[in-house]
Amino acid sequence: MTSLIMEKLFLLAFLDLLLAFLLMSQPAICSSNFTDQDALLHFKSAIEVDPTNMVKGRNWTAEANFCEWIGVVCSNRRQRVAALDLSYMGLQGRLSPYLGNLSFLASLDLRSNSFYGPIPPEIGHLSRLKELILQSNQFEGNIPPNLVQCRNLEVMTLALNQLTGGIPREFGGFPELQQLFLSYNPLQGQIPSSLGNISTLQVIVLVMNNLAGSLPSDLCYRWPNIQRLSLAYNQLSGLLPETLTQCKELLELSLSFNHFQGSIPRDIDSLQKLQKLYLGTNNLTGTIPRAIGNMSSLHLLYTEHNSIGGNIPSEIGKLVNLNSMSLEDNLLTGEIPQEVFNISSLQLLSLMDNSLSGSLPSSSELSLPKLEKLYLANNGFGGNIPQYFSNFSSLVIFYAGNNRLSGPIPMNLGNLKNLRYFAVQSNQLTGETYGSELGFLSALSNCQSLQTLVLEENPLGGFIPESIKNFSSSLQILFAPNCQIRGHIPTQMGFLKNLTFLQLSDNDLDGNIPSSIGGLESLQRLHLDNNHLEGPIPDEICNLTNLGELLLRQNRISGLIPNCIGNLSSLQKFLVSSNNMTSVIPVSLWSLQQLIFLNLSLNSFNGGLPLDMGKMTAIQSIDLSWNRLTSTIPSSIQELKSLSSLNFSRNLFQGSIPQSIGDLKGLDFLDLSYNELSDAIPESMEGLTYLQHLNLSFNKLSGKIPNGGPFGNFSALFHWK
Repeated sequence: MTSLIMEKLFLLAFLDLLLAFLLMSQPAICSSNFTDQDALLHFKSAIEVDPTNMVKGRNWTAEANFCEWIGVVCSNRRQRVAALDLSYMGLQGRLSPYLGNLSFLASLDLRSNSFYGPIPPEIGHLSRLKELILQSNQFEGNIPPNLVQCRNLEVMTLALNQLTGGIPREFGGFPELQQLFLSYNPLQGQIPSSLGNISTLQVIVLVMNNLAGSLPSDLCYRWPNIQRLSLAYNQLSGLLPETLTQCKELLELSLSFNHFQGSIPRDIDSLQKLQKLYLGTNNLTGTIPRAIGNMSSLHLLYTEHNSIGGNIPSEIGKLVNLNSMSLEDNLLTGEIPQEVFNISSLQLLSLMDNSLSGSLPSSSELSLPKLEKLYLANNGFGGNIPQYFSNFSSLVIFYAGNNRLSGPIPMNLGNLKNLRYFAVQSNQLTGETYGSELGFLSALSNCQSLQTLVLEENPLGGFIPESIKNFSSSLQILFAPNCQIRGHIPTQMGFLKNLTFLQLSDNDLDGNIPSSIGGLESLQRLHLDNNHLEGPIPDEICNLTNLGELLLRQNRISGLIPNCIGNLSSLQKFLVSSNNMTSVIPVSLWSLQQLIFLNLSLNSFNGGLPLDMGKMTAIQSIDLSWNRLTSTIPSSIQELKSLSSLNFSRNLFQGSIPQSIGDLKGLDFLDLSYNELSDAIPESMEGLTYLQHLNLSFNKLSGKIPNGGPFGNFSALFHWK
């Protein structure tokens, strides 16, 4: 019995002791929780803008357990803040240094907000932190060196901010860092050599900074696990280290837009895992190594804008996983290897701006079923456009301008249902030899996605077919100047509701401008100059309320300018010189406030200018020369403050040169010669200090020539009858 009593007493004593221990421990637990809550509340108080009101308002309240606040993740065992994720919430304000008190924090993600000011150095107190994600904010100032005290940090991204200074050399002390993102900051200086001490580094992305210096030759030895090395858009220089090929784990190498020299390493194929290779816009020379064909994992190959020469190696055809290849703007020569056109995975191929020559591969068995963009412009390619190009069923862009291609444009290109951009300017291409119509236009009208058609400077010949109307749903730009196109502009052209630019200058078009032109409701630029067009400007042209440029120079257009011209409120260029136009200039023309260039010269316009011609506030150049205009020059001309060139020569203007002309302070060209102007030259013209050309000859002027301002700086022409 005594033993049983003793056991009960011992049990009661143990329970009392346990209760006392729990009571003693409870304040410590509450105190730790209070520290986290206090840190979060300080963080909240520093936020100035919260579009969703989740943090400042309805969610982060003292009534709720902070572990239930939005963006807060607590550990189950201790109920301490382990993660804070408030990304993409539009928050604005400074970052509270109290965040440094969240001693159990392992992940801090505030990306894509508008936090500004310096990054608090107190973040370095977070010894358990593994992820620090502050990208896409407005942080400024230097990067705190003591972030290296976050000894467990594995991922740090401070990209897309306004951080200045250099990369702290202390960062070489990170023992666990795997990923470092500092892109899109105005960081300067060199990449610290101490970063080579981070043997765990797998990803380093320093794109779009102002970093200088060269790459260390032992880079791969010091970063044996590096998978992504992205240093593009900096000021780095020096030779490409031959030892780069020792980075055996490399998946992406991006060194574009720097000043690197030397050549692509011959043993580049040692990078067997490499998927993306960006070397564009440097000063690289040499040739493309044949060994590159052994890099079977390569998806992207960019070496554009360098001085790489030699031939394109046929071994590139072995890159069966290649999606994009850009070799443009180099010194490459020779023909395109047929093997290149057999890479079935290829989506983009750019060889433009080289010195390539010969005919394009002609085998009918070649196929690029996934090819979307093909750039061949500015080379020396000759021969025909191969018929098999119609098999490139995914083709969206075909750009082969400025070559020596010849023969007819293939009719079967109309099979390219995805084609949006077709440009073959400055070649020797023709229409079909057996027809008077440009049949390829009918064929291409089957390309229901085609938006841009550039045919400039090809001897196409032939007429524009009536089937042009089939482009009505897609075509936005038809650019075909100097193509020997003849015949009338078909009335069906008016069906092209989405056309914004119609350029048919320097051809052999004749007949009238069809009234159906008024159906081009989206048209912004109409260039028909230097043809044989005749008849009047149709009134329907005033329906083109989006029109910004109307060029009809050097035709045989007659009649008058439509009175409704004032409806074209967006018009900036109106050039109808060298035609047979007559009658008075409509008053509504002078109300076009957006007009910049006006040229009505070499016509037979008559009558006078309106007294109020000062509404054209944007006008920079007016040429009314070689007409039959009479009356006086209105004094309201002074209101044309942007005017830099004024030519009223070869008319019948009378009266005085208005004193107000001296208010046109930006004038650099003034020609009033061959008129009937009289009286003295206004002294106000002495203020035209930018005037470079002045011709007042063959008038009836009298009095003395002003001797101030520009009159002593150049040889002006004055003649009195």
